[in-house]
Amino acid sequence: MKKILFMHGGGPTAVINASLAGSLMELKQMGIKDGILASRFGTGGLLNKDIIEIPELSDDDLYRLSRTPGSAIGTGRDHLESEDYERLADNLEELGVGFVVLTGGNGTMDTARKLAKCCKERGIIVTGTPKTMDNDLSLTDHSPGFPSAARYLAGSVREACQDVRSLPIHIVVIEAFGRDAGWVAASSALAKSKENRGPEMILLPEVAFDEDKFLDRAESLFKRNGGFVIVASEGLRYKSGKPIVEPVFQVGRSTYFGDVSSHLALLITRKLGIKSRSEKPGILGRSSIMWQSELDRKEAIEAGRLSVICALEGKSGYMSIIKRESSNPYSSTVLAHEISDEILQARVMPDEYIDNDGFGVTDAFLEYAKPLVGEDLGTFKSFV
Repeated sequence: MKKILFMHGGGPTAVINASLAGSLMELKQMGIKDGILASRFGTGGLLNKDIIEIPELSDDDLYRLSRTPGSAIGTGRDHLESEDYERLADNLEELGVGFVVLTGGNGTMDTARKLAKCCKERGIIVTGTPKTMDNDLSLTDHSPGFPSAARYLAGSVREACQDVRSLPIHIVVIEAFGRDAGWVAASSALAKSKENRGPEMILLPEVAFDEDKFLDRAESLFKRNGGFVIVASEGLRYKSGKPIVEPVFQVGRSTYFGDVSSHLALLITRKLGIKSRSEKPGILGRSSIMWQSELDRKEAIEAGRLSVICALEGKSGYMSIIKRESSNPYSSTVLAHEISDEILQARVMPDEYIDNDGFGVTDAFLEYAKPLVGEDLGTFKSFV
């Protein structure tokens, strides 16, 4: 059998290695031990022929791999030109690779689609495994990586709300991932329960930011309750489409935003005279294994398994997706789906998931997100 090569693209998630582990589990179950390769740090590794040979792993190794943060083979954000795809195909052929599995988000799945077309005449099969904590990948109910990121934020916000509850002298603004889609920020609403407080305001990129409306709401809430927590997506924009904080710089599809939480905290302090502080978990939110969602890990493993099966069955240009069968009780199926050019269209939160006032989410969103995040976010006791 020809060799199989794995590549990761984009930012890591808490379960990107779980998908790799799932793929390796499937190969092990098939009795395939040799010719398993990986491109170090994404497509750039393949372009430079920087290749890792993955040895046969024990069950304990695979268990630990599925619970390892970051990317075990390295990932990258390489901007590919059309001629780069021929170079990739040439190098795959030279290495004796017959099967390629890419794991990543919108851009990486589009790379898989384009590489599959480029490799068609060479007989090289290319498949994809979805991965993005932003949950903005189309075609699938949700993406592996999102449930863990959502769980981290919901749990951390619940803890932060308890802290502010005990010293209610300031407004805390917590920034969440989400360039175009507010799925992660919205998940902070799960922090609230009968016994626990949650964020009083959630700011989503799907809702145009209105500074006056924001400040009026913040002032009113503080006068009524004292200190509270706000969760804001990094991709907030005005009605004109202009970001509320200019991006630091942009490379290809990757935008490096300014500090939105700091900007909002300064607005509150300067214009309302209320003490405020900002928090930006950043990569902590995508690398936390302690907050890894059990469901996320299991689905990521199954998605990785199916991508290998598709590759060996010759289904080039296909990716694994998650189809939700029901929410209560939750059940899902991992299926194969052809990658189309619509993969680059960011999947944003629908209107029915967003409160009419634009500062929160609806019960419909909570029903969608709760089974993904899971239970046991911590229940606290307070006398104030």
